[in-house]
Amino acid sequence: MRDFERILLLGTGPASVQLAVNVKSQLNCYLGIAGRESFRSSQFFSALKQSGSLVRASIQNEKHRSMKGECFVDKVFKGYETIQGEWDTIILTVTTDAYTEVIKQIDENILKQVRCIVLISPTFGSNSLISSYMRSLHSKAEIISLSTYFGDTRWMHDQPSNHVLTTAVKKKIYAGSTCYPSEKVGKLRNMYEHLGISLEVMKSPIEAETRNISLYVHPPLFMNDFSLNAIFEEADTRKYVYKMFPEGPITQYLIRDMLAQWKEIMKILEKINIESINLLKFMTDDNYAVHLESLSRQDIETFDRLESVHQEYLLYIRYASLLIDPFSEPDQDGRYFDFSAVPIRKIFINREGYLDIPRMPKEDYYRIKIIQGIAKHLHLDCPTIDQFIQTYESKLKAVTQSRKNQLLSQAFAVQNFKEDLNMIGSEIVKSVEV
Repeated sequence: MRDFERILLLGTGPASVQLAVNVKSQLNCYLGIAGRESFRSSQFFSALKQSGSLVRASIQNEKHRSMKGECFVDKVFKGYETIQGEWDTIILTVTTDAYTEVIKQIDENILKQVRCIVLISPTFGSNSLISSYMRSLHSKAEIISLSTYFGDTRWMHDQPSNHVLTTAVKKKIYAGSTCYPSEKVGKLRNMYEHLGISLEVMKSPIEAETRNISLYVHPPLFMNDFSLNAIFEEADTRKYVYKMFPEGPITQYLIRDMLAQWKEIMKILEKINIESINLLKFMTDDNYAVHLESLSRQDIETFDRLESVHQEYLLYIRYASLLIDPFSEPDQDGRYFDFSAVPIRKIFINREGYLDIPRMPKEDYYRIKIIQGIAKHLHLDCPTIDQFIQTYESKLKAVTQSRKNQLLSQAFAVQNFKEDLNMIGSEIVKSVEV
């Protein structure tokens, strides 16, 4: 069996649909999709059945036309425990905190045949977790970490279906593998380049994992009183992730905290001998660009050497410039696509009848707790990160206390992720000692 001949996507979110279209057309593979049974996934599975297993990806901006397309899914599995057959490659598109939970539901005999696992949007140490589990099965599978999913993809009509809309695409993604150099990473690089995305190969998985923009922007955007009230309270007015106050959480104080958190993470990277990141350059060159009329090239290039107040000013300009998609085509009234109008999702009742927390910030809680744990293993202080976690956990406790008579999912529990942190922390400490 050749590389990427039989690919199984784990997850039923918008990214999984977009990736299905891409890998089917670029790699000419036999394609399967598997997901857990839930209220949202049932809508996806139902739409997939009605369409005859056809999935579609549309685009907001014509320059992203390589993302547009449709394809038929060859095999669909409702529930990870129902997966059957031979799969040479597994692509994980589920939330980072669910990686090991999902993998452990798959039959071990099927996993042992897998030669490659691709982590689409991991966090610090995700590769170590999956590698460790696969080694326990005596598997020699190559584990590839990509820095993040390559774009902004949403359901076409705001509800799970077989049709998604990709509104933005990143310019660059980073990849690191347990094998270096890697032929499989080379093939992924060719696929990404065809999609107009540069895939930069790093020497280690954790190096790629530190290049995930969510690590730097999601905690300040979600772990604040404004966003948490929008998520957990019953207000009728909709709020938006990337909008300025009062439509969204972005204020000068949020920007200050975003900058402070970035500096704390840079201290961690310095300690483990990983090259630091120029935050503004990372945001604009590797993720979502703005016009040079908004941010000059000099400001972008010298950002990490400027005074804090200047850095805060530039970050604020960056978010103000992305209230609309600056590269979309204006309509007859001169209005551009409302790029920042990503609603802050509220708590919801899941299929099992439990009140649950949406992916953002549930996944970000896991990510930032892992970062905090790594800092502690390295004996580094991270007061801003500590404050984000305290704010979030205080909200969890308050909501749990006020909803004693309601069924709450495990996401409402204050967690330490001790098992994951011990494994990741020990691996990182070992790498520093080497």
